[in-house]
Amino acid sequence: MSILKQIASLLLFAILITSCGDDENYQEIANSSLDLPSEPFEYANLNLPNHFTTDIPGQPLPTSINGTDNTPQDNLITNDGATLGRVLFYDKNLSANQSIACASCHKQDKGFSDDATLSLGFDGGLTGRHSMTLINSRFYQRGRFFWDERAATLEEQVLMPFQDPVEMGMTLEEVVNAVQEQDFYPELFQNAFGSSEITTERISQALSQFVRSIVSYSSRYDEGRAASPSPGAAFPNFTDEENLGKNIFFQTIPNGGAACFACHTTEAFISANPGPQNNGLDLETTDAGAGAVFGNPIFEARFKTSTLRNIELTAPYMHDGRFATLEEVVEHYNSGIQAHPTLSPALTDNNGNPIQLNLTETEKNALVAFLKTLTDTSIATEEKWSDPF
Repeated sequence: MSILKQIASLLLFAILITSCGDDENYQEIANSSLDLPSEPFEYANLNLPNHFTTDIPGQPLPTSINGTDNTPQDNLITNDGATLGRVLFYDKNLSANQSIACASCHKQDKGFSDDATLSLGFDGGLTGRHSMTLINSRFYQRGRFFWDERAATLEEQVLMPFQDPVEMGMTLEEVVNAVQEQDFYPELFQNAFGSSEITTERISQALSQFVRSIVSYSSRYDEGRAASPSPGAAFPNFTDEENLGKNIFFQTIPNGGAACFACHTTEAFISANPGPQNNGLDLETTDAGAGAVFGNPIFEARFKTSTLRNIELTAPYMHDGRFATLEEVVEHYNSGIQAHPTLSPALTDNNGNPIQLNLTETEKNALVAFLKTLTDTSIATEEKWSDPF
């Protein structure tokens, strides 16, 4: 290249750089920074370990996740669909002032939850409840979403934060327009759906595919479980304290345990209950929860039970984020359950009163130690679930 051509090229580059105050040029540069692999990551095939899909004979509660998957047949996960969903999940352009994405309140390194008690919306407002983890969202037979289960499906749920006046402050038409304005989306929609048409339904489907791909099965618990005939056996990779905590978690109350498995069932540690539950946080109703959604007094102050996978990363805890630590959570179940009228029967004794576990300090510490074995670092670090911008 001649000296004159080099000078001309440098001048052109300088002109482009100095013109970046223009929103359109800025957007073009932002678009070019999208970092996706030449071949999509694997999302569709989970390769779940055997203990996830095999029930243990004779157990009163299910240990496998069989029958709990809420993935609809018309929106099965594909690698290209989840890839598009990943980009949408992290795209701040889909909020009213381009400051908030889905990932702003569901942070990968926080177990796809939020370390803030209440999450910050696009204009500085606060959400009404704590951000629920998205891990293992696909494994909930009832298929309803949000703490109060107001969304009938995940496909419905993923569109609602866009329209929330506090969270992202958009209309669905504005969301579609924001997606259409970015030049990298047509190819992503083409790959995912066979055409570049951008619609609300396709945005919903892609986001749902990405969220359902976030499944945890690579923790220290899983390593021990793979080497053991049942969850109740002593795990060779656990300390004595962790094995003690595991026994307390799985054993019934009359047998000296805490019966945690009754509400956090299966190897995915999800709810197998027929709906939202009241875990005795308050004596009187401070948040109507599902009662406001279903209009039935039986649901008052009841909330969805989330997975315990990666619970070490999802503090603070409960629908209102009232507990800062796992130690506080354990103490609540040990001695703090309140006799609310809709208290879940699993948390009452034979006389209908709130249970008192009366665990020792050693036992409480052991239970916390066990809960930390459910931490799956791959969820927090794998690139396929990370920010592609």
